[in-house]
Amino acid sequence: MYVSIPSILVGLGGKCLLNWTLVFLQRKHICKTLLGVFCVSLSIVDSTLAVCVTTVHFHADGYVFLLGSKLTRYHVCLLVQIVGQVYSTLQWPVVVSAGLGHLCTVTLRLQSTTARARWLVCLLVTAFLWFLAALYVLLLSDYTPIMEDVPHHQIHQCFVLHTSQILQVAMLLLLTLGCAALHAGCSTRLFKNPLKDQVTHQSRAHARRSVVHQAVHVYLNTWALFLVFLAALFLAPVEIPAYLGLNAAWLCFLNSLLIAVVLCVVHPASQLDQGLAAVPPDSFCEWRFRFSSAAEEKT
Repeated sequence: MYVSIPSILVGLGGKCLLNWTLVFLQRKHICKTLLGVFCVSLSIVDSTLAVCVTTVHFHADGYVFLLGSKLTRYHVCLLVQIVGQVYSTLQWPVVVSAGLGHLCTVTLRLQSTTARARWLVCLLVTAFLWFLAALYVLLLSDYTPIMEDVPHHQIHQCFVLHTSQILQVAMLLLLTLGCAALHAGCSTRLFKNPLKDQVTHQSRAHARRSVVHQAVHVYLNTWALFLVFLAALFLAPVEIPAYLGLNAAWLCFLNSLLIAVVLCVVHPASQLDQGLAAVPPDSFCEWRFRFSSAAEEKT
């Protein structure tokens, strides 16, 4: 689809404002998770792209010289297309990497490691993901830029790709969350009249159901409106430009959703009962769990 350059500027400006606002709100632990470090890198890339597009678009001659190279509106449109393609390529690798990081944090209690070590690992993984995505788009994929056959000073709109990965990722993770909740509920109902050797299994099933119920409840209390917004996007024939698809709000939503999925799949009731050290940091959801005593569970 074709989008005018002023519309691209408005979209990038709003996205940059949103990105840096959320980075500021999460400043206390922004560097403790992969998604936090990636959010900072995304804000830097978006700001650089917005400055380049703005400089060329508002320059009187329609071009500027950067490091000895002539940068015109052709290059601006090409840059927007390439960055959008890189963003689309990054969706699934970021989700998988962040999910594995949360899984290791919950199961191995990696929050006991030093903050500097966590930050360094997240920084290296973030740089590696950006490098692989750029390498794939520029050298390995069959991506071909689409440009208007007009002089650069007459270019007033750019062709941009739309992204569908957002809805794919959200649907898959929400289905996983729902299946984990259904499995926890069904496994508890299997123990109607337990024998003595089944009491331990019943208590574990109750603890698992408690973790799943509380995790889903906390998640929905925070992100219910955003889920409604995603449902509206899914039902309405609205195309999201690729350069807007990857943003800080989406990464914050993913962080909470991945935490909920990991807690529902792993259900570390014994660790959570001792404290919150096993839960990855989240600026939006307050992951607090309450567990009843063994006597209360049996009654």
